[in-house]
Amino acid sequence: MPTVPVPSATAPPPSPLPPVLPPSEPAEPVRYSTREVAPSQPSTTTTVTSPSPAPPVSVSNASSPEADHLPITKNICQRFHFVARQLRLRGEYRSSVSVEDESDVQDLLHALLRLQFDDISTDEWTPDYTNGASRTTFLLNHDRLAVVAKKTRAGLTMTDLKDQVRADIERYRARGRCTSLLCFIYDPDGRIGNPRGIESELTSTSEQFTVDIVVAPK
Repeated sequence: MPTVPVPSATAPPPSPLPPVLPPSEPAEPVRYSTREVAPSQPSTTTTVTSPSPAPPVSVSNASSPEADHLPITKNICQRFHFVARQLRLRGEYRSSVSVEDESDVQDLLHALLRLQFDDISTDEWTPDYTNGASRTTFLLNHDRLAVVAKKTRAGLTMTDLKDQVRADIERYRARGRCTSLLCFIYDPDGRIGNPRGIESELTSTSEQFTVDIVVAPK
Protein backbone atom coordinates (compact mmCIF):
# COMPACT_ATOMS: atom_id res chain seq x y z
CA MET A 1 0.00 0.00 0.00
CA PRO A 2 1.19 3.55 -0.63
CA THR A 3 2.56 5.45 2.24
CA VAL A 4 0.54 8.60 3.30
CA PRO A 5 2.70 11.35 4.67
CA VAL A 6 1.85 12.35 8.20
CA PRO A 7 2.05 16.06 9.04
CA SER A 8 4.67 17.05 11.46
CA ALA A 9 3.53 17.47 15.02
CA THR A 10 5.35 20.79 15.36
CA ALA A 11 3.46 23.62 13.56
CA PRO A 12 5.17 26.90 12.63
CA PRO A 13 4.41 29.86 14.92
CA PRO A 14 1.60 32.18 13.78
CA SER A 15 2.51 35.51 12.11
CA PRO A 16 2.46 38.50 14.51
CA LEU A 17 -0.58 40.85 14.25
CA PRO A 18 0.04 44.48 13.11
CA PRO A 19 0.12 47.04 15.91
CA VAL A 20 -3.12 48.89 16.67
CA LEU A 21 -2.78 52.65 16.06
CA PRO A 22 -4.88 55.28 17.85
CA PRO A 23 -7.68 56.79 15.74
CA SER A 24 -6.59 59.90 13.85
CA GLU A 25 -8.51 63.25 13.80
CA PRO A 26 -10.91 63.54 10.87
CA ALA A 27 -9.53 65.72 8.11
CA GLU A 28 -11.29 69.09 7.56
CA PRO A 29 -13.29 69.03 4.33
CA VAL A 30 -11.84 71.01 1.49
CA ARG A 31 -13.99 73.94 0.33
CA TYR A 32 -13.76 75.18 -3.22
CA SER A 33 -14.61 78.76 -4.21
CA THR A 34 -16.17 79.64 -7.55
CA ARG A 35 -15.16 83.31 -7.33
CA GLU A 36 -12.90 84.34 -10.16
CA VAL A 37 -9.66 85.90 -9.12
CA ALA A 38 -8.47 88.69 -11.32
CA PRO A 39 -4.82 88.55 -12.29
CA SER A 40 -2.67 90.72 -10.20
CA GLN A 41 -1.90 94.13 -11.65
CA PRO A 42 1.08 96.25 -10.94
CA SER A 43 0.27 98.74 -8.24
CA THR A 44 -0.28 102.30 -9.39
CA THR A 45 -0.80 105.52 -7.50
CA THR A 46 -3.84 107.62 -8.50
CA THR A 47 -4.03 111.25 -7.56
CA VAL A 48 -7.60 112.51 -7.07
CA THR A 49 -8.11 116.20 -7.51
CA SER A 50 -11.15 117.99 -6.19
CA PRO A 51 -13.42 119.31 -8.97
CA SER A 52 -13.52 123.04 -9.33
CA PRO A 53 -16.83 124.60 -8.28
CA ALA A 54 -19.35 125.01 -11.09
CA PRO A 55 -20.12 128.57 -12.16
CA PRO A 56 -23.46 129.95 -10.99
CA VAL A 57 -26.38 129.38 -13.33
CA SER A 58 -28.26 132.45 -14.42
CA VAL A 59 -32.02 132.10 -14.80
CA SER A 60 -32.32 134.98 -17.23
CA ASN A 61 -30.41 135.07 -20.50
CA ALA A 62 -30.71 138.84 -20.83
CA SER A 63 -27.97 139.48 -18.28
CA SER A 64 -25.42 137.83 -20.56
CA PRO A 65 -24.57 139.91 -23.63
CA GLU A 66 -23.20 136.78 -25.30
CA ALA A 67 -26.56 135.00 -25.10
CA ASP A 68 -27.76 133.86 -28.51
CA HIS A 69 -31.23 135.38 -28.58
CA LEU A 70 -32.33 134.04 -31.96
CA PRO A 71 -32.38 130.25 -31.20
CA ILE A 72 -34.13 130.87 -27.88
CA THR A 73 -36.79 133.04 -29.51
CA LYS A 74 -37.31 130.58 -32.36
CA ASN A 75 -37.86 127.78 -29.84
CA ILE A 76 -40.50 129.89 -28.05
CA CYS A 77 -42.30 130.48 -31.36
CA GLN A 78 -42.19 126.81 -32.30
CA ARG A 79 -43.82 125.84 -28.98
CA PHE A 80 -46.24 128.77 -28.89
CA HIS A 81 -49.21 126.66 -29.98
CA PHE A 82 -48.74 124.19 -27.09
CA VAL A 83 -49.04 127.08 -24.64
CA ALA A 84 -52.07 128.57 -26.39
CA ARG A 85 -53.80 125.18 -26.46
CA GLN A 86 -53.06 124.55 -22.78
CA LEU A 87 -54.64 127.88 -21.83
CA ARG A 88 -57.92 126.70 -23.35
CA LEU A 89 -57.93 123.55 -21.19
CA ARG A 90 -58.82 125.21 -17.92
CA GLY A 91 -60.71 123.73 -14.98
CA GLU A 92 -64.47 123.53 -14.66
CA TYR A 93 -66.32 126.85 -14.49
CA ARG A 94 -63.18 128.69 -15.56
CA SER A 95 -63.32 130.90 -18.61
CA SER A 96 -60.87 129.88 -21.32
CA VAL A 97 -57.98 132.05 -22.44
CA SER A 98 -58.13 132.04 -26.22
CA VAL A 99 -55.81 133.49 -28.82
CA GLU A 100 -58.29 134.96 -31.27
CA ASP A 101 -56.41 137.59 -33.25
CA GLU A 102 -53.00 139.05 -33.95
CA SER A 103 -53.06 141.28 -30.86
CA ASP A 104 -53.58 138.19 -28.69
CA VAL A 105 -50.59 136.56 -30.35
CA GLN A 106 -48.44 139.60 -29.59
CA ASP A 107 -49.53 139.73 -25.94
CA LEU A 108 -48.89 136.04 -25.29
CA LEU A 109 -45.57 136.10 -27.15
CA HIS A 110 -44.49 139.08 -25.09
CA ALA A 111 -45.26 137.20 -21.88
CA LEU A 112 -43.32 134.13 -23.05
CA LEU A 113 -40.31 136.24 -24.01
CA ARG A 114 -40.29 137.61 -20.47
CA LEU A 115 -39.46 134.11 -19.24
CA GLN A 116 -36.10 134.32 -20.98
CA PHE A 117 -35.20 137.97 -21.38
CA ASP A 118 -35.25 140.95 -19.02
CA ASP A 119 -34.45 143.64 -21.57
CA ILE A 120 -37.27 143.76 -24.15
CA SER A 121 -37.88 146.97 -26.06
CA THR A 122 -40.94 147.58 -28.22
CA ASP A 123 -41.46 149.45 -31.45
CA GLU A 124 -45.02 150.68 -32.04
CA TRP A 125 -45.70 151.48 -35.67
CA THR A 126 -48.59 151.57 -38.11
CA PRO A 127 -47.94 149.65 -41.32
CA ASP A 128 -49.83 150.48 -44.49
CA TYR A 129 -51.37 147.01 -44.58
CA THR A 130 -53.23 147.39 -41.24
CA ASN A 131 -55.60 150.22 -42.30
CA GLY A 132 -54.56 152.45 -39.42
CA ALA A 133 -54.13 149.79 -36.71
CA SER A 134 -50.82 149.84 -34.89
CA ARG A 135 -48.54 146.86 -34.52
CA THR A 136 -45.94 146.05 -31.86
CA THR A 137 -42.49 144.74 -32.68
CA PHE A 138 -40.26 143.33 -29.93
CA LEU A 139 -36.60 144.33 -29.96
CA LEU A 140 -34.06 142.04 -28.28
CA ASN A 141 -30.30 141.87 -27.94
CA HIS A 142 -29.91 145.64 -27.61
CA ASP A 143 -32.36 146.25 -30.48
CA ARG A 144 -30.35 144.12 -32.89
CA LEU A 145 -33.05 141.44 -33.19
CA ALA A 146 -36.57 142.49 -34.23
CA VAL A 147 -39.42 140.01 -33.61
CA VAL A 148 -42.78 140.45 -35.32
CA ALA A 149 -45.85 138.24 -34.82
CA LYS A 150 -48.64 137.50 -37.27
CA LYS A 151 -51.72 135.28 -37.32
CA THR A 152 -53.46 133.74 -40.29
CA ARG A 153 -57.19 134.34 -40.65
CA ALA A 154 -60.03 134.01 -43.11
CA GLY A 155 -59.65 136.48 -45.97
CA LEU A 156 -55.87 136.84 -45.61
CA THR A 157 -54.37 135.38 -48.77
CA MET A 158 -50.86 134.02 -49.00
CA THR A 159 -49.97 136.87 -51.35
CA ASP A 160 -51.11 139.44 -48.79
CA LEU A 161 -49.24 137.63 -46.03
CA LYS A 162 -46.01 137.61 -48.01
CA ASP A 163 -46.40 141.31 -48.83
CA GLN A 164 -46.80 142.07 -45.12
CA VAL A 165 -43.63 140.18 -44.29
CA ARG A 166 -41.71 141.99 -47.04
CA ALA A 167 -42.90 145.35 -45.68
CA ASP A 168 -41.65 144.37 -42.21
CA ILE A 169 -38.32 143.32 -43.69
CA GLU A 170 -37.84 146.65 -45.42
CA ARG A 171 -38.68 148.62 -42.27
CA TYR A 172 -36.23 146.84 -39.99
CA ARG A 173 -33.51 146.49 -42.58
CA ALA A 174 -33.50 150.28 -42.75
CA ARG A 175 -33.05 150.61 -38.97
CA GLY A 176 -29.43 151.25 -38.10
CA ARG A 177 -29.17 148.86 -35.14
CA CYS A 178 -31.24 145.89 -36.34
CA THR A 179 -29.17 143.11 -37.87
CA SER A 180 -31.85 140.40 -38.01
CA LEU A 181 -35.61 139.96 -38.17
CA LEU A 182 -37.61 137.00 -36.90
CA CYS A 183 -41.15 136.80 -38.24
CA PHE A 184 -43.43 134.41 -36.34
CA ILE A 185 -46.55 133.39 -38.26
CA TYR A 186 -49.11 131.68 -36.03
CA ASP A 187 -51.26 129.31 -38.11
CA PRO A 188 -53.46 127.35 -35.67
CA ASP A 189 -56.03 126.37 -38.32
CA GLY A 190 -53.52 125.18 -40.91
CA ARG A 191 -54.42 127.79 -43.51
CA ILE A 192 -50.92 127.72 -44.96
CA GLY A 193 -50.78 124.67 -47.19
CA ASN A 194 -46.99 124.63 -47.50
CA PRO A 195 -45.50 126.18 -44.35
CA ARG A 196 -41.95 125.04 -45.05
CA GLY A 197 -42.22 126.49 -48.53
CA ILE A 198 -43.10 129.98 -47.27
CA GLU A 199 -40.32 129.74 -44.68
CA SER A 200 -37.79 128.89 -47.37
CA GLU A 201 -39.08 131.58 -49.74
CA LEU A 202 -38.93 134.47 -47.28
CA THR A 203 -35.81 133.48 -45.31
CA SER A 204 -32.67 135.30 -46.38
CA THR A 205 -29.14 135.76 -45.08
CA SER A 206 -26.59 138.47 -45.80
CA GLU A 207 -23.73 140.15 -44.00
CA GLN A 208 -25.87 143.18 -43.17
CA PHE A 209 -29.28 141.67 -42.40
CA THR A 210 -30.76 138.22 -41.75
CA VAL A 211 -34.41 137.20 -42.03
CA ASP A 212 -35.83 134.08 -40.32
CA ILE A 213 -39.42 132.88 -40.71
CA VAL A 214 -41.12 130.50 -38.27
CA VAL A 215 -44.56 129.09 -39.11
CA ALA A 216 -46.19 127.16 -36.28
CA PRO A 217 -47.79 124.78 -35.82
CA LYS A 218 -46.86 122.77 -38.89
